Amino acid sequence: MEYERAHANLVKLKLNAMESLLDNTLELASKESKSTLEVLDFLLEEERKAKETHLVDTRMRFAGFPSRKTLDSFDFEFQPSLEKKLVNDLAGLRFLYNAENVVFLGPPGVGKTHLAIALGMEAVRKGFPVHFVNAGTLMERLAQAEREGKLEYKIRGYLKFKLLIIDEIGYLPFSSEAAHSFFQLISRRYEKSSTIFTSNKSYGEWGEIFNDTVIASAVLDRILHHCTTVNIRGESYRLKERRKQGLVPRQ
Repeated sequence: MEYERAHANLVKLKLNAMESLLDNTLELASKESKSTLEVLDFLLEEERKAKETHLVDTRMRFAGFPSRKTLDSFDFEFQPSLEKKLVNDLAGLRFLYNAENVVFLGPPGVGKTHLAIALGMEAVRKGFPVHFVNAGTLMERLAQAEREGKLEYKIRGYLKFKLLIIDEIGYLPFSSEAAHSFFQLISRRYEKSSTIFTSNKSYGEWGEIFNDTVIASAVLDRILHHCTTVNIRGESYRLKERRKQGLVPRQ
């Protein structure tokens, strides 16, 4: 009766890892003369690990990453212009604790998004709420919210993220409506939360992105006040892979 009740109670309490490990653990404990406290400690530790893994996986899904990337899988040798120590320092997330920003600049395909996702995933593992969004998608959402009179509500939604990753600024120009909404979002996050940006445009070209040099200057003023800029100058990884496959002639 005690055996069945133990399994039933573990299921009711949603201690699923402990429930699945109970039989084998009790059998091993009997063979190895483990104490009751040792058995309990082992089962509780395995349950904690299982719940933490589940929680991280859930946060990863809600973060909206288009793919899973890590710093270990980044080919630093292929991008000699990139200082590995700087990236590893960023992975320590001090910028996040200090509500500072990070901007990855460089041509398409050099790994900007990879690095942004890798830092975002590290932040998720440390328990921070993170959200990844493409710049074009963000502008559409903000512009639509402005038209519907829901901009304040939409901005408050983005303010709840300790780290917001805005990817691919510069690939498409912003409408005047979206640019003003974006400025309000950046202003509200200023010195309160961190944002990672990736862009294929230099800061001097951001006026073209916003179609307004005044707005661009105001946005950059807030972004760069507390910010680390990482310039990546190198060849595209995608071009490298095409060369490997013989789809692009070697120069």
